[in-house]
Amino acid sequence: MEKRQVILDSPTLEEGLKTVKLGVSRHKTIVIAGNCYVDYEGRANSKLENGERLLILKPDGSALVHRPRDYPPVNWQPPGSIYKTSLLDERLVIRVYRRKDNEVMVITYTSLIMVAVLDLRDFGDFNLYASERDMQQAILLQPSLLEEGFQPVAHEHSVDPGFIDILGRDKEGILTIVELKRVKASKEAVLQLKKYMDVIDLDPGRRVRAILVAPEIGKGVQELLSSLGYEYKEISPQICADVIKKRSGKVLSEFFKL
Repeated sequence: MEKRQVILDSPTLEEGLKTVKLGVSRHKTIVIAGNCYVDYEGRANSKLENGERLLILKPDGSALVHRPRDYPPVNWQPPGSIYKTSLLDERLVIRVYRRKDNEVMVITYTSLIMVAVLDLRDFGDFNLYASERDMQQAILLQPSLLEEGFQPVAHEHSVDPGFIDILGRDKEGILTIVELKRVKASKEAVLQLKKYMDVIDLDPGRRVRAILVAPEIGKGVQELLSSLGYEYKEISPQICADVIKKRSGKVLSEFFKL
């Protein structure tokens, strides 16, 4: 039975070459730690001088060079790249080439700390759940998430009890207060909304709507909302996350029309 992992501690460059070639040929995930420098030629040119770094080669053809600091990779190539590994002038050279865009990243190792070839299996779905701030931003970017014709006027609007998540007008021009919850809304959320309404709805001749937005509501919450004349709108954080992911780059101020 083929081993699911091969890990070499302080291998020679020759051992590293043989192991990396084996991993590439078998479409495995390869992790290399060692002293290297990186040259890139393509849409721009760059050179990363010598230092100890981590290289990850994935079966889909993506490659990432990480320094021992910072969050993003310092150099990378996207999926679809081609790997070519060789020994040249007593150095281990890994070329990561993108034929379509004529880009090449060359990682040259002078010494190796570790080489690992891993048979990683991942069939799990990825679900991104937004925060309340993300839900707020998604509605500002796509007001129809709340309802057709809704027009945001302000967000984080300061009132004496706190901050109204979104203040806007519906398609009939009626002032609307929106309270957001990323988890199941409780009766406390309704009472929080009522505090805002007590401040905003002071003019008996003006109609004001109050909407509680959440993925779901707790037991007895709908009855409390109805007794106060408030409304509930079900919006999942996942839908909001999808809107954020597809955002057009427009600034939020474009959505506020007083």
